[in-house]
Amino acid sequence: MSYRIRSRSSGCSKHLMLAGVLALTLLTSGCASLLPESHTNTTSFQSFDEARAAVEALVPMKSDRQALEKNGFNPAKHPNTTLLTHADVARRFLPSALLRREDLDPGIWICLEARDACRGLEIVGVKIDKVRKGNFFSDFFNFERRSHTSGWRFNAVVLLVNDLVVYRSWGGQPEINELENTRNPLGPFQDIGPPTANSAVPIK
Repeated sequence: MSYRIRSRSSGCSKHLMLAGVLALTLLTSGCASLLPESHTNTTSFQSFDEARAAVEALVPMKSDRQALEKNGFNPAKHPNTTLLTHADVARRFLPSALLRREDLDPGIWICLEARDACRGLEIVGVKIDKVRKGNFFSDFFNFERRSHTSGWRFNAVVLLVNDLVVYRSWGGQPEINELENTRNPLGPFQDIGPPTANSAVPIK
C-alpha cells in the first residue's frame, strides 16, 4: 500500500511567488499611477474664458438664434442645456413682488411681456479633474490621503423672443483649485474603537 503525502510548502511558495509578482508590478508601474482619479467634462468649450467670450459676443436686440448656435450654444448639441418656458423665466426673475420694473434688465421685461414667444436657455458647463496624490501605500492603508481638485464651472442664461436674443448673462467659477489632505495615524484601524455610551449595558 502506498501513501501520497501532500506538501504544504508548495502552496506557500505559490503565495510567495504571487506576492513577489505583485510587489514587482507595483515597483515597475509606478505607485502614483495606481491611485484613483476622476474627470468630469460636460461642455464643448475648452476654457472658462472661451465660454464667457461666446456669451459676451451675443448682442441683445441684434443677435439671433443662428448667431447663438454659431457661438456654440445649440441646445441639440451642447449637453446640460435647459430650455426655459415663459413661466420658468417669470419664476427665475420675479421671485418677489417687491421687485420693480426698473430693477430688472429691459430685455427681461421684453421677454416677459412677449408671453409664449419668450424662451430661454440655461447653460451649464463643467470641467473638473480630481486626482489622488501622494504615496500609494499610505493611501491604500488609509494612513494619509491627498486629493487635488482642479478645473472650472460655467453657467449662463440667454433669453429670446422668437429668434431674437434680448438678454444674456453669465457666471460661475473661473478656477477651481482645492487640495484635501486627510491623515489617520492609526491607518485602517482608525475607525475601530470602544462602543459608544448609548450601546453600553448599564450596571445594576
